[in-house]
Amino acid sequence: MISDLYHKKQIEVLKFAMENDYFMLINHGAKRTGKTILDNDLFLYELRRVRKIADKLNIKTPQYILAGADLGAVRRNVLNELENKYELEFKFDKHNRFILFGVQVCCFGHSKINDLGRIRGMTSFGAYINEGTMANEYVFNEIKNRCSGEGARILIDTNPDQPEHFLKVNFIDKSDGKIIKAFHYELDDNTFLTERYKKNIKASTPTGMFYDRDIKGLWVSAEGIVYRDFRKDTHYIKSDEFKKVNIVRYFAGVDWGYEHYGSIVVLGEDTDKNLYLVLEIASKYEEIDWWVDKAKDVIKEYGNIPFYCDTARPEHIQRFRREGINGKNANKSVLSGIEQVAKKFKEKKLFILEDKVDLFKQEIFMYAWNSKTGDPIKLWDDVLDSLRYAIYSDMNPGGVSFLT
Repeated sequence: MISDLYHKKQIEVLKFAMENDYFMLINHGAKRTGKTILDNDLFLYELRRVRKIADKLNIKTPQYILAGADLGAVRRNVLNELENKYELEFKFDKHNRFILFGVQVCCFGHSKINDLGRIRGMTSFGAYINEGTMANEYVFNEIKNRCSGEGARILIDTNPDQPEHFLKVNFIDKSDGKIIKAFHYELDDNTFLTERYKKNIKASTPTGMFYDRDIKGLWVSAEGIVYRDFRKDTHYIKSDEFKKVNIVRYFAGVDWGYEHYGSIVVLGEDTDKNLYLVLEIASKYEEIDWWVDKAKDVIKEYGNIPFYCDTARPEHIQRFRREGINGKNANKSVLSGIEQVAKKFKEKKLFILEDKVDLFKQEIFMYAWNSKTGDPIKLWDDVLDSLRYAIYSDMNPGGVSFLT
């Protein structure tokens, strides 16, 4: 039965897609709700529909756009899933195209402006845009404009972002149910998830923006301080308490600075995967020689641990390496990194040795969101940046990013 394959919200969307001649269908909302799973299936349906239109028009090879944040995301989120589910095989040419059901599918990234030139000039009979909020607005609009083939339709799935995002303002808010149709998902819409999973994911999702977006699927602005779940009486511990902890390894994060604070933080992990910020080094107006000396002091105490470093100064990372310091490029993804740190505070899995930090005590209550942009304000973030680099990079060792 269809209810064995799709939950109620997915069936509602599927029914609409089969019975209406829309131009743009947008599935948006909470994570883990089956938006991409449904759009992947609708993508296959659309290719078969395009092939029928092309036959009537005597078009040998109609084109269709498949776009994600980058080509890797297209592979992970769409093609791998379809290969596993339906045992399909995609044979690419040198232009990142493949033929499926007699339709030439052209794969593109959409998150950077330089993706624009690859899309211009083509006529497409439709598009599937995965992770729509990641798209550069100019690239998104160019994809839309390329969908000029007869009967062209556009599928979009996305998690929410800040409420002034172009996808919400220009398209979701203008949904008329005919040309543009938008469907909103909450976590509870996915009835295939167990109650235990939903309870746990709700309990571990940080308070505020992350909860509203990830669980309720709302387009909300970030506001107030960034780490809202931090509590002095919960997350600060004394060195005497720490002596009772069984630490199995250490690692560090580095944020370079000069006129603003530079910082090195050292974290320890215990047998229960709890993290402890055990050392803060923060200073202004220091040259790289000083930071090398401090890193070597850390090594004397904790061993030659990995130092996840701010990639803004690659020459400093190279200097660390020449000195025998295990300097690594940090994954600097801002929102994803903040979410992971915030989750640690929420789950009571990150603790701070109160007598080993100074600047942290100021920053934790001063680091705030910019309500207009949805990004953190670049103030009171030096130790907290190094903390984020350490935790997020350690959790995502293969996901190095040069985003600021």
